[in-house]
Amino acid sequence: MCRGLRLGEFPGFKIETWGTRPTISLVHSSARLKPRPFKTRVPNDRISSQGWRATRFAAGFALLVLLAALAGCHAAPRDPQTVVFLIESSPTSLDPRVGTDAQSEHIDELLFDGLVARDASFHFTPAVAESWEQPNPLTLVFHLRPSVRFHDGRPLTARDVAWTVNSIRSGEVISPKAAAYAAVESVEARDARTVVFHLKRPDNFLLTNLSTGAFGIVPEGSGREFWRNPVGTGPFRFVSQQIDQEVLIARNQLSWAAAPKIERVRFRVVPDAITESLEMEKGSGDVAVNSLPMDSLAALATRPNLVVEDAPGTQIQYLGFNLRDPLLRDARVRQAIACAIDRPLMIQTLLRGHARPAESLLPPSHWAVTDDVARYPYDPARAARLLDQAGHPAGPDGVRFHLTMKTGNVEDVRLLAAVLQQQLARVGIALDLRSYEFATFYSDVTRGAFQMYSLRWIGGNEQPEIFNYAFLTANFSPRGANRSHYSNPRLDALLDDAAQSTDTARRRADYVQAQQTLARDLPAINLWYRDTVVVHNRRLTHVVPTPSGSFAFLETAQLAAN
Repeated sequence: MCRGLRLGEFPGFKIETWGTRPTISLVHSSARLKPRPFKTRVPNDRISSQGWRATRFAAGFALLVLLAALAGCHAAPRDPQTVVFLIESSPTSLDPRVGTDAQSEHIDELLFDGLVARDASFHFTPAVAESWEQPNPLTLVFHLRPSVRFHDGRPLTARDVAWTVNSIRSGEVISPKAAAYAAVESVEARDARTVVFHLKRPDNFLLTNLSTGAFGIVPEGSGREFWRNPVGTGPFRFVSQQIDQEVLIARNQLSWAAAPKIERVRFRVVPDAITESLEMEKGSGDVAVNSLPMDSLAALATRPNLVVEDAPGTQIQYLGFNLRDPLLRDARVRQAIACAIDRPLMIQTLLRGHARPAESLLPPSHWAVTDDVARYPYDPARAARLLDQAGHPAGPDGVRFHLTMKTGNVEDVRLLAAVLQQQLARVGIALDLRSYEFATFYSDVTRGAFQMYSLRWIGGNEQPEIFNYAFLTANFSPRGANRSHYSNPRLDALLDDAAQSTDTARRRADYVQAQQTLARDLPAINLWYRDTVVVHNRRLTHVVPTPSGSFAFLETAQLAAN
């Protein structure tokens, strides 16, 4: 425990320690703020009501007081050459063929390389492949850089590239990315430095699906247990992992590109958002990305040892539905839910304005995005009419039916779910909430064991193939990410045409119609694009936030001299 900090009472709150770890929670008389499984119902009034605002203000005030109390605390001794990066949950798999959650993809991007990379404008640039050509629509040839080595010293060859793709396609590993390579007929290692992809049909998305972040090359022979000791060619190498505690990586001295300035990075799992804020404030954490409570940012920005960087982001928060469910298979019910959600109010209140409403999965500046789609502004009366038309009249208690929403144990999503519960109650939908440890929650989502859930698309929505991955009939989870089990032959035809056409205008027309179809059918509701917010210690310099919220800035960041 820090000297000078005395556990006690704040107005309306008290501070408690939990378990054997020095975790601090704020506990209000009406709501425990520490994440844990819950089933709760928020009073049936608007989020902007005086009571709700007062509770949130009290929580924010208590946090400010607590941060002030900790200002004089001494951080525990640690290795000055190691950056401590705070994350909300463990990566589900550090095998780049398997892990698709945010933590897995962000860390994998540091450990593995793709054949190509993407620049800030989403144009393709060389990575492990120093050049490539497409002699015809069904053939793609990559020429690998010489002398690229894996972290264990083995040279990377075309056989490793072929194995990586074929192990995904064949089922050697069970991968949700398998559908991304459905157009591939075969992969040929013509010689040690030449890889040839033979396609069944043209595929405009193949380069994206072979780029760093979406794809990582593993050594030939890597099987299903590869995640335990992953070996790549990226700027950092894997050192160790303790599930639900930490992942340790170190600078790759064999890197074919410029080696990072940072010697080591320790990703420490801190699922409690308030505790994470305290760790940053007292200096035991060096950096956190998009994981700190919005209420704490203003206080953290005043700390002399911290910097808060904020930039427009492409991460999109969405609400997913299971269309196999008898209630949710009716589009009118999904449209009613959309009309019952007050997104601008939630952005202002929960996110403190650090987001923008989203109507499409694509970023607002994307060449294929359109604003000409059906919209569902906050309109409880319209929601009630839609539910009446769908045959769900309100009962004597005002309840039309119950739905269950599953969430992980991350605080911001739990708050989002609680507000959705409150807003849906106003139109007669009783939303029951179930919170789980993230790996369990994510497993349920990929298995289709849910009615509703909320997650973020991170990076993958920067290219239009996100529509194929998330909504094509052939990509039902776990083969792809069509977790809603949405099927529309018209949409399938549009997306297939866009994937094969070489005419940019025709592809855009296909994607515009696809977005219009999805906005009408609503297999998922796009909520908002979240800003990228990076909070870091001043000893960590040259930090440049990325729109996707990735950890790529660690490749160029530096530690200031003591």
